[in-house]
Amino acid sequence: MQTDKADVNKTENVIPSMPDKKTGDQSIKSEIKSFIEFFYIRNVPSYGNNFFFTIGIYLLEIFGMLAVSGIIMAVFGPYWWDLTAIGAFMRSIHLWAAEAFVTLILVHLFVQFSTSSFKKKRLVWILGSLMLLLVFLEYAFGIGLRGDFVSQWNDKAGADLWNGFGLGYWVNPLNQGALLGWHIAIIPLLLVILMFTHYMLVKRKGLSTPYRKDIPYKMVPADHKKMYKRMAYIFVIILLFAIFLRAPYVPPVTIQGIAHSAPSVMAITLLKEFTFTSGTAAYFDTIDPYSFSTRNAYVTLPYGEYVNSTGTKNYEDVFLSENASAQNTSVNQAFSYFNANGSITNSLNSSDPLIVVIGTLTRMADSGFYGEALQGETSSGLNETYNIRFLADSGVLSATATEYGLRTSQYGMIRAGGEWWQIGSFWVAPYNFLEIVTAGIPWWSDIENGTIAVFAFALLIFLPYIPYLREIPDKLKLYKIFWNRFTVPELKKKRRKP
Repeated sequence: MQTDKADVNKTENVIPSMPDKKTGDQSIKSEIKSFIEFFYIRNVPSYGNNFFFTIGIYLLEIFGMLAVSGIIMAVFGPYWWDLTAIGAFMRSIHLWAAEAFVTLILVHLFVQFSTSSFKKKRLVWILGSLMLLLVFLEYAFGIGLRGDFVSQWNDKAGADLWNGFGLGYWVNPLNQGALLGWHIAIIPLLLVILMFTHYMLVKRKGLSTPYRKDIPYKMVPADHKKMYKRMAYIFVIILLFAIFLRAPYVPPVTIQGIAHSAPSVMAITLLKEFTFTSGTAAYFDTIDPYSFSTRNAYVTLPYGEYVNSTGTKNYEDVFLSENASAQNTSVNQAFSYFNANGSITNSLNSSDPLIVVIGTLTRMADSGFYGEALQGETSSGLNETYNIRFLADSGVLSATATEYGLRTSQYGMIRAGGEWWQIGSFWVAPYNFLEIVTAGIPWWSDIENGTIAVFAFALLIFLPYIPYLREIPDKLKLYKIFWNRFTVPELKKKRRKP
């Protein structure tokens, strides 16, 4: 049978052609390139390719590094990032990326302040100021989650600060579970939203042009290649810092460690909790997280658990059955006994029922059972409120902080470890200074310091709308720091003219 040539051609035409893999790969790359280029700012003022006016893109890069390293750390957990070599390296990358992010956002803010960019772009300034506040919180919460002594010190100080704000019920850094939620979910989500909105506003309106007529400029193409090179340099610098200046790890202090090395300190602290004379019992700020009875939390419940599990006599009941005079005598004898470093073993056979109770709990702590009982009282195993408050009441937190050079008042922690280069939260130095200056005022507390901090941030956020204050950069001629003959080509040419 003879096949018609037209039929053959018709059949050939309906056979689908196989896609070229190379063409498909190029298409994907092209789409990715187009997506990236969508976010490009094409034209900038002639000074716009200077490093100080391109900091925003480097902040986006570092934010990406923080996100990737943070996700990896979250997958493997605290033991991995604290106690393994590769984990410590990843923690170091995360730390130095965080330090770079905070530093650059502060520099970025100063550039925009000095050049009064907020006069033309008020919403952009407000969003940037809000981001700065969130970045500060994100950094502080991250330090609080690290899992070492610095975390304990930072969390306790942070809890005092939030209580001073009156927000301790919603933000309690001693609750690691809640802190983790703030650090890896709530604040990053808010930052992404604000950063995207902030950047798209800048992209739509372009970089701020000089508000002064004596600053000449012309629009030029943005040098994206130069920006990519700087991004590579920043990436390498952070890696080098992570390699040669590892993130510090100061072992955490524990209740078991106190009971083992300083049993008298453990016993005296228990007595103070029992008699409501400890720091936590006498806490006077907005105390919602600390409204618990220290006697009940630190003595009655753990001792009751011991009695129930061993079937021994309940000496706390014996103490409570005595009259007030006998109880006062018992308390005084207990303080005298343990202040004189009385034997914990002998205390178990004492005729004073309170000495027996405190001695029993101290021995429980030395064996590790007390810490477990204390943690079992909280609704979550991640809630360290009871634990860290006890450590603070014992004085061990402050003593250890002094040992490692963290000699600062409450939240003003500007060191991250024992070495000179472990600078930590340098950005809280002004708040630290405020606390030191006001430390001798009897009626002054975290509430007053918190109020000042909130007021200062309010001034920053609403700066574009505040008369006189918004004129400060211009009056001080701060614009000359970033608009000069080294950054503005037109000024350089103007200077050469005879």
